[in-house]
Amino acid sequence: MPLLLSPVAAIYANATARRMAQPGWHAPIPVICCGAATAGGAGKTTLAIDLGRRLAARGVAGHFLLRGYGGSVKGPVRVEPSRHNSEAVGDEALLLAALAPTWVSADRAAGAHHAVDAGAGAIVMDDGLQNPTLEKTVSLLTIDGVYGFGNGHVIPAGPLRESVASAAARCTAAVLIGADETGALEMLPPGMPVLRGDLVPGPEMAALSGKNVFAFCGIANPRKFFTTLRQGGAVIAGTESFADHYPFDGGDLRQLLAQAELLGAIPVTTRKDWVRVPPEYQNKVQVVSITLDWEDPTQIEALLDRAMAGE
Repeated sequence: MPLLLSPVAAIYANATARRMAQPGWHAPIPVICCGAATAGGAGKTTLAIDLGRRLAARGVAGHFLLRGYGGSVKGPVRVEPSRHNSEAVGDEALLLAALAPTWVSADRAAGAHHAVDAGAGAIVMDDGLQNPTLEKTVSLLTIDGVYGFGNGHVIPAGPLRESVASAAARCTAAVLIGADETGALEMLPPGMPVLRGDLVPGPEMAALSGKNVFAFCGIANPRKFFTTLRQGGAVIAGTESFADHYPFDGGDLRQLLAQAELLGAIPVTTRKDWVRVPPEYQNKVQVVSITLDWEDPTQIEALLDRAMAGE
């Protein structure tokens, strides 16, 4: 099938290349892009959150910028969790807005203008490597170690938005999350810096260690979440997977809670999924957040030094 679809994939790749050749707006503050060559979850939001926290620790007013995938709002608009839900701005935007000012904008340059006007000292983009409207100071190629680059083909023949070579050429470094199970690093240009990290559960995991849990999620790679729970000491009594960004409704939650009760297990999900759970059921589900544990934190700090210096 990838071979049959290769002519269409070539058209898609060429269209991306032509689009990326267009100049973007040069913001007066650093712009750090957490991007990927693949469509779907590579860990971009987790990386963006980590960078946002590191900027805050430096006293930098970091603002997040993203398209708001799955939401109806095109923006530019500042996300207000008390007013917006996942149907309006997408689940990632709500996660980011809990940490720092967050802007949803289909037009990234327009969103960046608003962030600058609102006093941002730096912009962290969640996705947008293939969006040319805003010039990036530093771009990071996020790679999921389990999935890698899939079959190595461009959409629709595979999961790539563009070739690995073209994506990597615009990036300062790659960020590998988890062990490289597919040989993805071999597809990167020789000498490209690679920062390595692992997904680890947040402090909520301590209360679940040794407990029976029923884990459910609607993310690109559910296996990552289930593995994280096991590594954190939880006993997986059952699991349920949904499509990425799945819009949970009351019927879904009643069924999931019934399954958990039947198994004598605690219902657990990711924070990204929890924001899509109907509010009346949110207090019935335990949340486990995910953070990045860097192999060498000095590397990411040095990269931030470079970004803040405008290099």
